[in-house]
Amino acid sequence: MSTSQTQNVKILNCDPSALGLFGLAMVTLVASSQKLGLTQGTSFVLPWAIFLGGFAQLFACLNDSKRQNVFGTTAFGAYAFFWLAVGTSWMIKGGVFGQTLASTVDAKQLGFAYIGYLIFTIFMTIGAAETNKVLFIIFFLINFLFLGLSLSSFGIMPEFSHELAAYSELFISIFSFYGSAASVLNPHFGRTFLPIGKPFGIFKK
Repeated sequence: MSTSQTQNVKILNCDPSALGLFGLAMVTLVASSQKLGLTQGTSFVLPWAIFLGGFAQLFACLNDSKRQNVFGTTAFGAYAFFWLAVGTSWMIKGGVFGQTLASTVDAKQLGFAYIGYLIFTIFMTIGAAETNKVLFIIFFLINFLFLGLSLSSFGIMPEFSHELAAYSELFISIFSFYGSAASVLNPHFGRTFLPIGKPFGIFKK
């Protein structure tokens, strides 16, 4: 008599949010320094956009997918590809892919991309409200970043929209550093070392 047995193997993955939020914190810190006039140009923003904004958040996206976290997968994945696309756009504008592409750059096309990401961030902010308050604040600020970037790309209130984007990006970095630290230290110590705030409890029963 032959018997067959089926074994289910469960592979556990740690929460990748700490790395994803650190990637977001780093790229927004460096990028905001340029918008605030503390640094100039995008040459040295590019590596941080690609590796921290792009690949670090993509790593978090893929690992959140393994944990069946739809919200984390979508958020980290969408913003990872945003930074990869923005980095590529900067390279096109800088002539990396030739002067033909650089000479036909239209900032309004990037403006429409920012509007798309503003729409995305609005409904993700609703989801973040039922995750924790730190994450909600980060998404709330990202809305203002994309609003400022969108207005600036279309030349609407250029000084105001530029400063709105710059300061929003700086505060995104600050809260992302805090969120990353909480994601590392709270499970590491087995207690709430850095509070992140309970969900609002408005949309989710």
